[in-house]
Amino acid sequence: MKLRALAHARTGDKGNTSNIALIAYDAADYEHLAAHVTAERVREHFRGIVTGAVTRYALPKIGALNFVLTGALGGGVTRSLALDAHGKGLGSALLDLDIPDRPAAGAAPPR
Repeated sequence: MKLRALAHARTGDKGNTSNIALIAYDAADYEHLAAHVTAERVREHFRGIVTGAVTRYALPKIGALNFVLTGALGGGVTRSLALDAHGKGLGSALLDLDIPDRPAAGAAPPR
């Protein structure tokens, strides 16, 4: 399933760093997102775009994950030649990530 089926995203920027908040539509899906949307998966998803570290911050009380992508904006807004210098499209691109389907309600978790 695509990540967009369970969450939406908001993106911001500061210099050459992009910040993507991934927010579950339903709080019941947060654990599934946290298990499958890791910093490593996000870094791999954006290989060729992100030149630095990807750091994930978990915000379980609001059902969100926050990713900080260092070196993601081609030098920053005033230096980048990219059409999307602020990186607003990165949130939408993250939502295209494939994750496993949710377990059926009442199903035992995989071992």
